[in-house]
Amino acid sequence: MKIALYCPNKPLRDPAPSGDRTIAQGIHQALQALGHDCVEISTYRSRWFWKSGQGWWRASLGLLHAWRRARVSRPRLWLTYHSYYKSPDVLGPIISRWLRIPYVLFQPMYSTRRRKDPATRIGFYLNRFAIRSAAHAFTNNLLDLPALHRILPKEHITYLAPGIFPEEFQCDPDAGLAVRRSHGITADLPLILTAARFRPGVKSQSLTYLFRALAPLARDGPPFQLLVVGDGPMQNALRELAVRLLPGRVTFAGGIPRHEMVRYYSAADLFAFPGIGESLGMVYLEAQACGLPVVALDTAGVPQVVCRNQTALLVPQDGGAAMTAAVRRLITDPKLRRELAAHGPIFILEGRNLHHNYAALAQRLVAIQHQHAV
Repeated sequence: MKIALYCPNKPLRDPAPSGDRTIAQGIHQALQALGHDCVEISTYRSRWFWKSGQGWWRASLGLLHAWRRARVSRPRLWLTYHSYYKSPDVLGPIISRWLRIPYVLFQPMYSTRRRKDPATRIGFYLNRFAIRSAAHAFTNNLLDLPALHRILPKEHITYLAPGIFPEEFQCDPDAGLAVRRSHGITADLPLILTAARFRPGVKSQSLTYLFRALAPLARDGPPFQLLVVGDGPMQNALRELAVRLLPGRVTFAGGIPRHEMVRYYSAADLFAFPGIGESLGMVYLEAQACGLPVVALDTAGVPQVVCRNQTALLVPQDGGAAMTAAVRRLITDPKLRRELAAHGPIFILEGRNLHHNYAALAQRLVAIQHQHAV
């Protein structure tokens, strides 16, 4: 089946790495592998476009170009990934109606409180129009279900658990040792890995939280080294904070492409990232697939991507003391580390496997298209 794929927030080839881009690329990859002709129909980014006259002009051009391409390619279904108030889909609801094909959303987000703020009101109504136009909506986040149930009938919503392709993240001990050697970290030193974009907001807040939680261990705890993967605009500030709080205990690896992250997961003994405000967190899935125990906050969407007390230790957001204790426990208890590590790949393979999840997605899309045609 020919499918028009559109990502209004971030196109498939956007240079900035993120969980959103990873999920969208996974959907595209899976549908192609299952024999569907899935083509990105437009790279127009609708983020906050209504805030300027030029933005409205670009939106009009985006609609025109997408319409021309869709009219030639004649897709049988339109699939939009991630429409929400900041980046509402203003192409799919219109073009799908012109083409008389079903319009489907994957990971729409809906929040009525955005209607009350003048800065987000237009985005709210545009996004609401997109969601109400959908023949079906898929979500991989349980936290979004209650809001979606307020705007769409229950039978038009399907939950698919978040996941990864397990074969992309399998532990490679030799590659892990090479990473350790390249950074001067001995094979017997407990290594904590963390990874995030160094951008303002919850990412930098999480890294700051982690550095402060590890500071007591750096002063009077067991030996360890923290390996930090990532880069971004907050780089200098975060480096200075880490060096001040964790003198001699932190190594910065810089930005690493996702396909090379398996080497860094393979080098570490545990993965720690608080996940403040994290909607899901792809890094947790990747770390578990590589057999890394996870330490994170019991907050937001993190519990959906780990298996509590079997692959991860989730702690309350108490300022850092609970995270300090959890990391100390894993560093000093190799047996517990091995137990959590052993469960990680099994959890991913059986419960967070995108091959299974996206096969179900593809079957449902075919059914939606068939029902629409009938």
